[in-house]
Amino acid sequence: MNGLLILDKPAGMTSHDVVARVRRASGESSIGHLGTLDPMATGVLPLLLGKFTRLAQFYGSHEKAYTGTIRFGFSTDTYDAEGTPTSEPAQPNFTLELLRAHAARFRGEIEQMPPPVSAKKIAGKPAYKIARAGGTPELKPVRITIAGFSIESLESGVAAFSMRLSAGGYVRAVAHAMGQALGCGAHLASLRRVASGPFTIDQALPLAQVEELGRAGTLADALPHPRTLLPNIPSVTADEQTAGRIRNGMQVNLPEFSQAALVKIFLRQRDLVAIGKRIAGTLFQPMIVLT
Repeated sequence: MNGLLILDKPAGMTSHDVVARVRRASGESSIGHLGTLDPMATGVLPLLLGKFTRLAQFYGSHEKAYTGTIRFGFSTDTYDAEGTPTSEPAQPNFTLELLRAHAARFRGEIEQMPPPVSAKKIAGKPAYKIARAGGTPELKPVRITIAGFSIESLESGVAAFSMRLSAGGYVRAVAHAMGQALGCGAHLASLRRVASGPFTIDQALPLAQVEELGRAGTLADALPHPRTLLPNIPSVTADEQTAGRIRNGMQVNLPEFSQAALVKIFLRQRDLVAIGKRIAGTLFQPMIVLT
């Protein structure tokens, strides 16, 4: 099965666990994700299936959007609700207005220290493996952009928020830093990813529905149409002879395209044969061949 599956990940599962479930549901062994989610998080998890895993290189790094809650009163070693408390309980004593003023300081381009329990690599080893073995990961701050961060409400020390941040940023690191700034400790209590680049929660299928469609043999019909993938790359329909040349790695002339750097080359409506790269004029070389 070749395609893109936009999944609504449930809480309590790793992204790896979700991939294993989708493999069983789809019967497709080759599956890759476009950005993981922590086990406690829910929401948008885009997966590429089959030969379409080779399209991952064209998606790059995208801004992501979240909603969630931050609990003020103590910090944890993972910076979220699944971790062990690392500070004594403290009673939050601030207003919604003060909290919003603190949130404003995190907007824009900032230096962020990744959580010690994270997938950041240190000499090829994930930081969380070092931390869980009793070591102290030697992490370095990274430059990220928080395009939006709004505090929606505050009740009993729990703040509801929405946030948009660049790839490589950690929402739970923001929660932890806010707790430090306010002197009471804080951690991420819940998180839902509502968008990942062009993929939104409105497009996402719950895992239970994916498994139901898999049992019915109709999962492929529920995936986005291949021509809607990579919308910034124009599509062209090739005839059988041209498609055959492309499958053999040969250059082809596509007279309707003289400016596009890349094109999606289809045979009929749904059969994505290749991504072609313009060599000169209207001459294109297949970069990757998919069918």
